[in-house]
Amino acid sequence: MDSPNLQPATVALTECDRRLPPRYTAQVQLELRLEGNDVPMRLATTDPSRAGCSIELMMPLSVGTHLQATLWLDGLPIVIQGRVITCHPQYGNGVMFEKFEGQAELFLQQYLDAIVTTT
Repeated sequence: MDSPNLQPATVALTECDRRLPPRYTAQVQLELRLEGNDVPMRLATTDPSRAGCSIELMMPLSVGTHLQATLWLDGLPIVIQGRVITCHPQYGNGVMFEKFEGQAELFLQQYLDAIVTTT
């Protein structure tokens, strides 16, 4: 997969935002594998954060679905186990990150920190 979309990014946090840690306006290439299925879906995240992201799907996944996500951060793949926590018909899902493999959590935080310092 290619590196993430390098469009300008900003922090998507408002004063009354109930989601912490903050979300960022950025697209990151993603390879998604559902539990029990080895066939990957390739798409992009929106609004990534340290805790999760949004994914755009015309036919969203069911809430509670467990998955493995490989995010490509500046060409570096990181693997995260997660779970679908919201479902929005004809838009997509909210995914909560549950378990980071290796140094994935550190690399994700460094990537998100870099978004803030470059805007």
